[in-house]
Amino acid sequence: ISEQMESVEEMDQVDSEMSLITQSSATVTESLWARIGGIFGPKMRLALIVGIIVAVVQQITGINAIFFYAPTIFEQSGIGTDAAFAQVYAGLWLPIDLNDVTDEEILLIPGVGARMLHEFREYAPFEALSVFHREIDKYVDDDELARLEQYVYVRIDLNTASDEAILSLPGIGARMLREFKEYRPFEAMAQFRREMGKYVDEDEVARMERYVEIR
Repeated sequence: ISEQMESVEEMDQVDSEMSLITQSSATVTESLWARIGGIFGPKMRLALIVGIIVAVVQQITGINAIFFYAPTIFEQSGIGTDAAFAQVYAGLWLPIDLNDVTDEEILLIPGVGARMLHEFREYAPFEALSVFHREIDKYVDDDELARLEQYVYVRIDLNTASDEAILSLPGIGARMLREFKEYRPFEAMAQFRREMGKYVDEDEVARMERYVEIR
């Protein structure tokens, strides 16, 4: 009889535990659906809409595919990923004035370390970019020198700079060289802005102004 009673008690305990498990499972399920429902609630609606729009735009524009396949495309074209991304970086870089720059800014130039920083500082101030070219050429080959020159400039005097110095400025070609020289002598930067504004928009005038001065 005692054995039968123990068996009945064990069965009752099993039923009790199963009941608890069932209740717990139901609670978890209700909680999960409550959380999912919360995503569509007023508080999360804006974030959900923005997320969906971003996902759709990425698929439409193919930007994910571009990022995914870009390294392969660069490698197969013979450019190489390092060189390709270096070109992109140089394109985004705002050239720095060699005579008005901090050590930290110089060290941001890809491939420039403590040794090259020392050389940059040793020959400063630079009278022209041609001086930078001549002095740094002592330490690196022509390809590396050309690469470094993408990141730097030397501010020029509008009234005395040579053609070579003017053409060394980022984005300045033969057409703007002619306009720079046509309006000499410049008496004030306001005159430079006024005359160059005849040929390019305000943003481009402001960009060019960064590289010039009247001494």
